[in-house]
Amino acid sequence: MNYENILSDRIKNVQPSGIRRFFDILEEMKDAISLGIGEPDFVTPWHIRDAGIYSLEKGFTKYTSNAGMAELRREIAAYLNRRFDLQYDFASQIIVTVGGSEAIDLTLRCLVNPGDEVIVPVPSFVCYGPLANMAGATPVLVETKAENEFRLTADELRAAITPRTKVLVLPFPNNPTGGIMERKDLEEIAKVLEGTDIMVLSDEIYAELTYGQHHVSPANLTELKDRTIVVNGFSKSHAMTGWRMGYVCGPKEIIRQMLKLHQFGIMSAPTVSQYAAVEAMRNGDVDIEKMRDEYDGRRRYLVEGLRRIGLPCFEPKGAFYVFPDIRSSGLSSDEFCERFLMEEKVAVISGSAFGPGGEGFVRCCYATGMKDIAEALTRMDNFLTNLRKKQAREG
Repeated sequence: MNYENILSDRIKNVQPSGIRRFFDILEEMKDAISLGIGEPDFVTPWHIRDAGIYSLEKGFTKYTSNAGMAELRREIAAYLNRRFDLQYDFASQIIVTVGGSEAIDLTLRCLVNPGDEVIVPVPSFVCYGPLANMAGATPVLVETKAENEFRLTADELRAAITPRTKVLVLPFPNNPTGGIMERKDLEEIAKVLEGTDIMVLSDEIYAELTYGQHHVSPANLTELKDRTIVVNGFSKSHAMTGWRMGYVCGPKEIIRQMLKLHQFGIMSAPTVSQYAAVEAMRNGDVDIEKMRDEYDGRRRYLVEGLRRIGLPCFEPKGAFYVFPDIRSSGLSSDEFCERFLMEEKVAVISGSAFGPGGEGFVRCCYATGMKDIAEALTRMDNFLTNLRKKQAREG
């Protein structure tokens, strides 16, 4: 069998994630520290786990409604209203998905046709471009700048729009940079989109992890609400990565079409996870605050430590990542990460994995204990000191 001829060209042309290879190396190392994986180090709160366990004990193991349990969709609607002042009808404007990733895939596959363009600000999470490709669209990567705190500016957006533009991805709070978009930024974006049919895919998986201010969704703006699809989930806010729980909200006309694809591709999200998610929505606000306070302390400590050892780093306002500038090392992002891992046994992620705007930076995740963060900073200081000594001898 010649599998090269059998496989779809579309999937063959998609490159694998640039993130995972560092973890493959890390698994073989003893005494290694990971500031790499973007996953909370907290265990899912007990009352949420207990709700999932209870659902199994009661035998609630059958399919749910394709869109998700009505009880859960009601709780999601109430949560969004309570936490973010977003109003969605549980019956016609919300689908429960298998993580936020499925919600992004649904959105792109239901909005784009072959030849359409999807604008993706970079650096950003690795899935948007490949999913746009697999939906038949062309991703248009727009490099955001460190001097703008990695926000998407109106001028950058305006320059990227063509007659084929169909979707704008707004991945804020941002992975890997920690950048956010404030209301004034979104108001400028709204002016650029006025008079177009461009839809906004707003990935708000880190919406609960903002520091010093409240998250603002594009759907909070009247002029953007009707063109915005909101993607969110439970992984980051409630430490529920393995439960694979997400949701998508938007205009009922679009959600109706997404539901067809979800029905045929997924059927319904896992039942046990949905029962746990009901408890998370209903009684999880205190858990969110506790975890965010802990992340905030780590964030400030890590930024200060990176600056102290000579790596410029803007203060991130969201998510749980910092994105220091490593260009002074004289190494590329890939070289820095590989050498740091091999010489000091600390994993950070190359900024280039998140798009062309990430070269010269690395992503450090502070969703790990303070002891490991402190040790990682010590090892990074050692790495940079030894590197500079070697460069001085050679140069």
